[in-house]
Amino acid sequence: AQTILFLLSILAIVPLAGWMGRATEQPALRLGAGVGGLLNATFGNAAELIIAFAALRAGLYTVVKASLVGAIVGNILLVLGTAMLAGGIAHREQHFNASAARSQATLLMLAAVALILPAAYRAASGAASLELGSLSLWMAGVLLAVYGANLVFSLVTHASLFTGSHEPEAAEHAGGWSPARAAGVLAAATAAVAWVSEALVG
Repeated sequence: AQTILFLLSILAIVPLAGWMGRATEQPALRLGAGVGGLLNATFGNAAELIIAFAALRAGLYTVVKASLVGAIVGNILLVLGTAMLAGGIAHREQHFNASAARSQATLLMLAAVALILPAAYRAASGAASLELGSLSLWMAGVLLAVYGANLVFSLVTHASLFTGSHEPEAAEHAGGWSPARAAGVLAAATAAVAWVSEALVG
C-alpha cells in the first residue's frame, strides 16, 4: 500500500507542477521576457521547494540534498540544453537579455560556492558536524539576502535592464490569463502540491 501511495503521489505532482509552471509563465505576456523569465525562475521550482520542506520536517536530509542536486543538474543540463537545441532548430539566430543572463550566472556561481564551501571546510579542517551546521545556516542566510537584493535590483531599481529585447505581448494574447486567474491557479496548485508532498514524503 505504501508503494502504491508513493507512486500515485509522484504521478499527482507532475501535472500540478506543470500548472504551477504555466501560472508563473503568464506574467511574461505583460511584463516582457526578462521579468517574466525571472519570475518563472523564482517560482517555477516551487514544487521541489515544497517537497524539500516536507522532507526537512521529516528529518530526511539526504533526500533534500539529492533533490537539490537533481534540480540544479536537471535545470542546467536538461532544461537549458533542450531550450538551446530546440531554439537552434527553429531559429537561425536566438536573442536573449545579456544583463539578465549575467545576473543569473552570478547567482548560480554564488550558489555553487555556497554548496561547496562547507564540504571543503570540513575536508581542510576536520570540523565537526555541529560547526558545519552553523556554517551552512550562515551561508543560507547570506544567499537569501543576496537573492533578495537581486530581486530588488531586477524588479525595482533597474527593471529597465530586464525588460527583454522584444516588446511585451498584448494582454489579450491568445491563451493569456488574467493576473487574477494566474494567481488563483498558482495558489491552488501550490496548496495541492503541499498536500501531496506530505503523502509522498510519508
